[in-house]
Amino acid sequence: MSSKPKLTVLLAGPRGFCAGVDRAIEIVEKAIEKFGPPVYVRHEIVHNKYVVDELREKGAVFVEELDDVPEDVPVIFSAHGVPKAVPEEATRRNMIQLDATCPLVTKVHVDARRHRKDGRTVILIGHAGHPEVVGTLGQLPEGEIRLVENTEQAQTIEIDNPDNLSFVTQTTLSVDDTAEIVAALKKRFPQIEEPRTEDICYATTNRQAAVKTLAKDCDAFIVLGAPNSSNSNRLAEVAQVAGCEKSLLIERADR
Repeated sequence: MSSKPKLTVLLAGPRGFCAGVDRAIEIVEKAIEKFGPPVYVRHEIVHNKYVVDELREKGAVFVEELDDVPEDVPVIFSAHGVPKAVPEEATRRNMIQLDATCPLVTKVHVDARRHRKDGRTVILIGHAGHPEVVGTLGQLPEGEIRLVENTEQAQTIEIDNPDNLSFVTQTTLSVDDTAEIVAALKKRFPQIEEPRTEDICYATTNRQAAVKTLAKDCDAFIVLGAPNSSNSNRLAEVAQVAGCEKSLLIERADR
């Protein structure tokens, strides 16, 4: 008889795709049904290899630039959002365009433009190079949104008019890390205007809270997700910070 202790597997709840991801997938599937394959998608519709592969089998073609899209086929913008120049170029080329940008990301875009229109300097809290951050930065002319990635940058960033300042955030950040960055900004710039409602996605917040609850009592924690997914990486980090040092991000159950 085995002396090994019984293995207990706990499932975090909530888990799985958020509403924005489900919506984006549905937009691609319905576009394929309506227009027939191929339907082009600028960037991976969501950062999940299995979703992308399944949609590719149905007739979706994933590209990184509009230059790779033929003139006579529909193009879909991913859930992460795109710079303003992308739909403007698609319109100039008379392309059929469908926008699968998550509504919560669109809210961040709208807020950034509103703040700048009102004369405020805009700070974006986020990760450089992430598609969502690229899209948000591209809502205004280059240089008009200042990117802050961590507390060190928040403590050293120089602002010409600190009394007329605002911030927005990427929607898939660590809740705790973002709170520290915001606290550093507020300490330096007490007048900074924050979002009217939270920018970090409620699904991101709920899933991180679920991981915190479980991880402190686990010997190991597995996050099943894509290595290029901000949400998946943040969940693995949250598990470690919560007390589970053996936190793994894997893409497949057999690896």
